[in-house]
Amino acid sequence: MNVVLCGATGLVGQEILSVLEKRNFPIDTLIPVASEKSIGKKITFKDKQYVICSVEDALNSSADIALFSAGGDFSKKYAQDFAKKGIRVIDNSSAWRMDEQVKLIVPEVNGHDLVDSDMIISNPNCSTIQLVMILKPLHEKYGIERVIVSTYQSITGTGKAAVDQMESERAGKDSLKAYPHQIDQNCLPHCDVFLDNDYTKEEMKLVNESRKILGINNLKLTATAVRVPVIRGHSESVNIQLKNSFDLTDLKSILEGADGVVVYDDPAKNKYPMPIHAQGKDEVFVGRIRKDNSIENGLNLWIVADNLRKGAATNAVQIAELLNK
Repeated sequence: MNVVLCGATGLVGQEILSVLEKRNFPIDTLIPVASEKSIGKKITFKDKQYVICSVEDALNSSADIALFSAGGDFSKKYAQDFAKKGIRVIDNSSAWRMDEQVKLIVPEVNGHDLVDSDMIISNPNCSTIQLVMILKPLHEKYGIERVIVSTYQSITGTGKAAVDQMESERAGKDSLKAYPHQIDQNCLPHCDVFLDNDYTKEEMKLVNESRKILGINNLKLTATAVRVPVIRGHSESVNIQLKNSFDLTDLKSILEGADGVVVYDDPAKNKYPMPIHAQGKDEVFVGRIRKDNSIENGLNLWIVADNLRKGAATNAVQIAELLNK
């Protein structure tokens, strides 16, 4: 496989390189692409150096797959050009997620939907990925009536500028602001921009992307997305009303059997998922699993995953693995 990586020097791009190496993805030639100021510089992958090239050079290469992690504007501008060249694009931005002609894929959930004619495949939002990994097996067994999600999202979901802001605040230095307020020792109920309905774009991604991935167009889901001063790892408090009654032991067994999910749940021993526990791991962790006795068939649980791994890089590489079968 000849693989293009667009955005090779960014946070997610660097994580993709790590995941490709860890999973021993079969690469004959890596074709790294980054901003114009990075062209000609070198990156190291599997103890071999590769020269960063331009988008035009990548388009004219004999690539099989292009992993895009360079932002929505880049994806809108170049994804179709790569596809026309016969290079299958896996896009990590929001550019194509809600396009009716583009599949939105979490391999463990709907990877079976991919077909050979899919030339642009969209990688879902990080917070959506970990949510649907839990909702899918529960919906298959019990049916889902309604979902309420509150997220606690790390600053790397915003990018390097957010990390720089928090580190500067902790050092008492001035810096460019990625957020409208201080993030250190604070929580911002403000992920992405506010829309006309007073929800943020991130909150509506959770609603719309979950519906598309699960194939439930009328899924009742509402969300509040919060940015917290954590470097890596998104957490979610999720309240679910199921359509059918459930036994808590059976429900935990279903989650334990779900591919890519780890049940980490023993409150008596202070055992529950935390961002620090998920860092650098590819699984989605779930704990604090308990009945919500305030509603019929109610369930509460807590979901944690590394937003740079399963929330971005790992999911993209897993899609590439499906394309390589």
